Amino acid sequence: LNDLKAPMPGLILDILVKEGDTVKKGDNLLILEAMKMENVIKSAGEGTIKTIKIGKGDRVEKNHVLIIFG
Repeated sequence: LNDLKAPMPGLILDILVKEGDTVKKGDNLLILEAMKMENVIKSAGEGTIKTIKIGKGDRVEKNHVLIIFG
């Protein structure tokens, strides 16, 4: 895992992890609202959260880097 990018444009409703957290594949990372639907973005693998590049309420575009794993 290197970084997590937004799969679609949308609004960050909530961030469910914090920097320094260790995540496993399938763990919930954040909630992205797109087209009036809430999408729970899950971890694609195991890793440690190094940097969270977004905040609650931020609007993001497709491929915007959301989380960097260390």
